[in-house]
Amino acid sequence: VAKSPADGYMLLIGVTGSNAVSYSLNPKLPYQPKDFEPVSLVVSAPLTIVVGPSVPAKNLKELVALNQALNHGTPGNGTSMHLTAEMFNLAARTKFVHVPYKGTAGALTDLMGGQIQMMFGDFLITLPQVKAGKIRALAVTSAQRHPLLPEVPTVAESGYPGFEALSWQGMFAPAVTPPAVLAKLNA
Repeated sequence: VAKSPADGYMLLIGVTGSNAVSYSLNPKLPYQPKDFEPVSLVVSAPLTIVVGPSVPAKNLKELVALNQALNHGTPGNGTSMHLTAEMFNLAARTKFVHVPYKGTAGALTDLMGGQIQMMFGDFLITLPQVKAGKIRALAVTSAQRHPLLPEVPTVAESGYPGFEALSWQGMFAPAVTPPAVLAKLNA
């Protein structure tokens, strides 16, 4: 997309990792953030702090009180899940240990199987497993409770005021796309 004609026909759906974080972790990528012009936010969603069946904590306060270096899985280094967990480690002064996977499926499978204890997971991916009782949701990372899990408090409600972290997807065009084309796409 970065090298495509800037005519409004070639677009990219970018995510937090590829369009906001990756370049800072690997400056030798074949693209740079400046190669793209944002068109529109497509979706943003909270993450869910979920634990596996072997973790006795029923809420975030109990999880932190365990005072253990629990393993948390993510779909990889530099993902919104990884960075949100690190933000939480700083806020709560915990030392949850990052276990990067090559995608969410392996982390979620290992969470349900007990190989890792927790995840800061994508809301829509963890929701079916929470609803099925295979994992427990302790908190969501949005400012408000999520309507699909109204009984699950936010991280801020759980004792960490101001904590909010969202994962997002957005539409991008090549950087040299004319402003009129970007405005039409955005509309």
